[in-house]
Amino acid sequence: MLKGVKLASVLAVASLALAACGSSSDTAESAAPTAAASAVKVGMAYDQDGKGDGSFNDAAFAGLSKAQTDLGVEIKEVNSGAGATDAAREELLTLLAEGGYNPVIAVGFAYSTALAAVAPKFPETTFAIVDSVVDSPNVGSLIFAAEQGSYLTGVIAASASKSGHIGFIGGMEIDLIKAFEAGYNEGARSVNPDIIIDSKYMGPAGDNTAWNVPEKAKTATDGMIANGADVIYAAAGGSGLGMFQSVKAAGAGYWAIGVDSDQYTVPALAEYKDFILTSMLKRVDVAVYDVIAALVNGAPLVGIQAFDLSKEGVGYSSSNSAVAEYAAAADAAAAKIASGEVVVGTTVE
Repeated sequence: MLKGVKLASVLAVASLALAACGSSSDTAESAAPTAAASAVKVGMAYDQDGKGDGSFNDAAFAGLSKAQTDLGVEIKEVNSGAGATDAAREELLTLLAEGGYNPVIAVGFAYSTALAAVAPKFPETTFAIVDSVVDSPNVGSLIFAAEQGSYLTGVIAASASKSGHIGFIGGMEIDLIKAFEAGYNEGARSVNPDIIIDSKYMGPAGDNTAWNVPEKAKTATDGMIANGADVIYAAAGGSGLGMFQSVKAAGAGYWAIGVDSDQYTVPALAEYKDFILTSMLKRVDVAVYDVIAALVNGAPLVGIQAFDLSKEGVGYSSSNSAVAEYAAAADAAAAKIASGEVVVGTTVE
């Protein structure tokens, strides 16, 4: 998902954040089953501003860092920057592939068009993309059942709400984010069929500014709170910061729910942690590590790779002890979803 709480100036499209600068000259050979892990060069193309977003870019970096530590791979990181074009993203992916990085991992659906153009040009390179499906024999499409994890946060939100009124802040109004809203709504209504749920998106499909307008999200959240909502869930990238600001300003009795990473533990959000009840976890770190480990083991992950509750690909965080009161209900819901007893929809009713 396109996320970010970092409000520093955006990086230029072609800027490179070099995390490791080993001198290995291996290229396609690094994908061979007999290659040592140290010969594998991993290229990571982040979305928007990259690391420091406290969300899915950071989660991707966590998986990359684990692979670097555990497997000894060499890594290189690049950022698309805000407002990047498909041509600019294509250039970044090409840069990594031509540099012998294999696998090359694109973080975010915004890379879909660029990856579809680049992957066929490098058939010996394994690519992966988060949150999108690219139909190419050398691409692994990493898909997360966000609606399932969001169902759990909906259960928690409805259980924690004293007013019977909750809210949802979305980033760009696209199917990917609507799945978060759909799961959240279903989970909440499984607890309280009469619950009131407010919803507001920060921009229409195609409007990339929707991910970085925290002031707009704050205004929207302020309105929801004024109307009676006391628990708000944001799946809105950097815009989510505004939701945290609004909930903190509202004070005791109001809760925020984070997304993708455990935002209660994110240093950049420390001043809001006492108001972050839980976060919907999308285990991008697990998926990224799996892609790299598979390549090291000589069996690249390609095709659609689905990460759902049954695979612990999504879930909810429990860092804030306040969520313990609602854990039994959330865990019971998770068990029903994992077993197939409950099937969560991806469209908003």
